[in-house]
Amino acid sequence: MSEDLFPVFLKLAGRPVLVVGAGPVAAGKIAALLPTGAELRVVAPDISDAAAALGVAIAQRPFTPKDLDGVWLVVAAAPPAVNRRVARAAARRRVFVNAVDDPANASAYLGGVVRRDGVTIAISTDGRAPALAGLLREGLGAMLPAAFDGWLRASDRLRRQWRRRATPMTSRRPELLTVLNGLYQPARARAERTS
Repeated sequence: MSEDLFPVFLKLAGRPVLVVGAGPVAAGKIAALLPTGAELRVVAPDISDAAAALGVAIAQRPFTPKDLDGVWLVVAAAPPAVNRRVARAAARRRVFVNAVDDPANASAYLGGVVRRDGVTIAISTDGRAPALAGLLREGLGAMLPAAFDGWLRASDRLRRQWRRRATPMTSRRPELLTVLNGLYQPARARAERTS
């Protein structure tokens, strides 16, 4: 029986996050974590050039359970035997583990992500097919508008109005859709005139 995953976006700024491993795959995870403002801790016996180039301090040694002290999240990008040790130690401490391409040792999966102007869309395949998540990310990224900034400004304006007017939740989405469609009326009219 499969379990439904609960999608969540984490605020990691200032919070300790451990990365176990410093190979090329771990380097990609470290690079993705850097903009979050997380307090990154990296431990690995071997360090790839890609990981070293990121300028993050790396403890060059094997993982020990003490590395989990105070950590909020762990990314294990090591061989399966190491990931297994990390997962067992993290479970005892109630810390979520993303074990890269190792679903058996993961309690959290990182999805394919599309980011545009403050809008983030994440895609998960429940850890079963990371390459498929990547293809879906690319496809969605190609289909979405280049900028969401206007959408967010319109939404911010409406949200202030809704709070002042105590607009019920059931009325908000249709009102937002009408406003967003209005953003495209002038652009649609220009496109029709030039075609």
